[in-house]
Amino acid sequence: MKILVTGGTGTLGKHVVPLLRATGAEVVVLSRRSGLVCDLMTEVPQIDADVVVHLAGGQKGDDIATRNLLAGCAGVRHFVYISVIGADTVPLAWLRTKLACEEAIASSGIPFTILRAAQFHDLTLTMVRGLAKLPIVPVPGLRLQPVDVRDVAARIVQLALGSPAGRVADLAGPAVYEMKQLVRDYLTTAGKRRLTVPVRLPGKAGKAYRGGQNLTLDGDRGTRTWEEFLAAV
Repeated sequence: MKILVTGGTGTLGKHVVPLLRATGAEVVVLSRRSGLVCDLMTEVPQIDADVVVHLAGGQKGDDIATRNLLAGCAGVRHFVYISVIGADTVPLAWLRTKLACEEAIASSGIPFTILRAAQFHDLTLTMVRGLAKLPIVPVPGLRLQPVDVRDVAARIVQLALGSPAGRVADLAGPAVYEMKQLVRDYLTTAGKRRLTVPVRLPGKAGKAYRGGQNLTLDGDRGTRTWEEFLAAV
């Protein structure tokens, strides 16, 4: 089996690629600098693969990159995409872009699998580290269900080696946390002390987060906890 992976050197991809290779699959990484060289923002790649695993993403332009990628997928038997929980319910621009990618994939005619995942532990840590640099830490009124990137990578590999399944069950971490708890856990682990101040998120996005639209209560759960992740940092 020949598998093309976008975002193969990113946070998720650097775990997915070796797992795929360990199965004996022939894996090609698409990037702007090595492997199959292509800038998806401006080019349509020439793809020779059975399966495409689309992990590349950013704050802007994902829909453009995804459409260009799909245009080069003639002959691809399975297109696997990593999306975000809340893509269709949390009114943020980057999530709307993720939803646009999902819709483009679903309407492409290519057999596909879409997995929505929660925020990775790594990104959660980046967020709380940034907050903890302030003398007084504002903790927004939201909850997160962070998931370990290795749990997501294992699920992506399982899906890529299987049959197209459409949109599958969401994948989140094993527990839901208030943001203030995530910040306090980090401060304790880092040996820091800060005063925290509760902040209410405004607008429609704040309402969606307070309503738990970024969480999943009936999806699949990863196994590695936030506490275990922090202890290993």
